[in-house]
Amino acid sequence: MKKIRDKIERQILHADRKWKELPAKRQRLFTKLFLAGYCILTILVLISIFTTTANDNNSMSISHITTISDHTAMKRQSHDNKTGSTLKK
Repeated sequence: MKKIRDKIERQILHADRKWKELPAKRQRLFTKLFLAGYCILTILVLISIFTTTANDNNSMSISHITTISDHTAMKRQSHDNKTGSTLKK
């Protein structure tokens, strides 16, 4: 675990060193581009959320969760009913 942490730390230091080597004008340009990309992505996600929730046919069906054990219990219950045993339901 310590080796992984050291490797990640070295990569971060290397990236930071490369960032600081860039001229200030280039750093500002990259920062503006990253911010613009983030804003565009945020706006697209918000538009997507608004369009999906604006539909009138959005309805949520709520039902019980069925699992494998529920299916085997149903089979066992139907088998028990056929044999005539009295199970309390």
